[in-house]
Amino acid sequence: MLLARSRTSRAGTVTGWTAVVLAAGATLGFYGWYAVVLPLLPLRVPVLDDLALWASVIAGALGTVWAWQHYASYLARRTGITTSRALAYDAVSWAVFSALWFAFVLPPSVTHGGRIFVGCAALAAILKVATAARFNQTVREVVLDFLATRAAIIVIAELAAVIIGQRAGVHVEESSNLLLAVWGRWDAVHYLTIATLGYAGTDMAFFPLYPALVALLGRLIGNHLVAGLLISNACFFFGLLFLYKLLEHEYDRAVARRAIFYVSIFPTAIFFSAVYTESLFFMLTVASFYYMRERKWWLAAVLGFFAAMTRVEGILLLVPYLIEWYAAHRNHGARALPSLGAAALIPAGLAVYMGYLWVLRGDPLYFSHVQIYWNRHPAPPWVSILGSIDRILHAHDPQTIANQSLELAFTAIMIGVLVGGWKRLRPSYIAYMALSILVPMSTSSLMSMPRFALVLFPMFAILARWGERPWVNTLILAFSLPLLGLFTVLFADWYWVA
Repeated sequence: MLLARSRTSRAGTVTGWTAVVLAAGATLGFYGWYAVVLPLLPLRVPVLDDLALWASVIAGALGTVWAWQHYASYLARRTGITTSRALAYDAVSWAVFSALWFAFVLPPSVTHGGRIFVGCAALAAILKVATAARFNQTVREVVLDFLATRAAIIVIAELAAVIIGQRAGVHVEESSNLLLAVWGRWDAVHYLTIATLGYAGTDMAFFPLYPALVALLGRLIGNHLVAGLLISNACFFFGLLFLYKLLEHEYDRAVARRAIFYVSIFPTAIFFSAVYTESLFFMLTVASFYYMRERKWWLAAVLGFFAAMTRVEGILLLVPYLIEWYAAHRNHGARALPSLGAAALIPAGLAVYMGYLWVLRGDPLYFSHVQIYWNRHPAPPWVSILGSIDRILHAHDPQTIANQSLELAFTAIMIGVLVGGWKRLRPSYIAYMALSILVPMSTSSLMSMPRFALVLFPMFAILARWGERPWVNTLILAFSLPLLGLFTVLFADWYWVA
């Protein structure tokens, strides 16, 4: 009898939450009709308007219930809880979309564009992550690392901007709000300009996916800077999650835990939270590797396509893809050819941007040629090293000496970690890391090498293996934390970091 009552109670709970999710889905459908469908209808015909309304409401309600049930099943599989319990927890995240009705009563300044929809979606995502973190150790550890390190960086940056103030001179202000303007420094200005006005001049050195996402989200919420911050931080979170899952699969949970912490506190980790491509590129490359290891070739290739549309180094994913494919299919013959064909998607990402530049400028390699503006041009890798040493020896400005010394030091660290730890990596990881170091070194300059090191996830895998020894772990922390604080202050006050 007790068992029967328990089952009846659970059934009643699920039925109640189904009604809540249906109502939220109907709200989503109505909002979609009002904000998207209605403006697209060519004529104001009452019958067509009513049909579109009912179709939108029904589709929203049924689609939301379908998504709720499928995600709850996934959540149950990943966490070990019952499906009914997963349904109850996840229903809350869908219920927040009922707040879309406030779009019709709140002031336009609050509901501008899709601002209230983005707010509901963000809250729903946070609730889903919070639920997953409660029942899944992997998500919980990633959330803790993300919140602890991002909170510290944000506080340091904001205090530096308020207490110290920006470097002397005239600088671009991407926001009149000082607390937001901190995150729109240096290259962020280019990305925000592209998102707002499109490509022009030297901005074509910057690849299109990130500013396109900023433009899309910025149009919804009415602020490109805030859109960039949301995208960067969300991508960093999922990048950490993929890195944890990848290295847990490759090594063990302890290595994965150390790796995500080391990358979160790396001296240039502030760029993961600024309006830069580091977070997006990091997430795409790590996710691509993860699906290569899972043998989901088409998904890995699609992610590689987007990585190559984010930064030119994304095309390097083709090499580890081919290595992993060969390791998995060397005895499979012709049956494996379709998954090999998927590899073409990776260079296609670069080809799309080159085609755009060919139409716009008549030069498909203009993104490379415009690098001369930053004194970059193709050259053997030792030219960049010798050039940095020469500038140090002949410079009279202490800041130039310091910057060049940091670029040399971080380049040496990247090469040293690769040479010292390559035996601990798979061949695909070795190839990707070596090429990712070689390519920027072959531009006659070591500028931004400390930032380029940030997305070299194989380096953090090696460091995490070495960090098993307490004295090595202490050394890594002693190196990273003070420099992270220093670089955060410098970036916030308009000093060049990387």
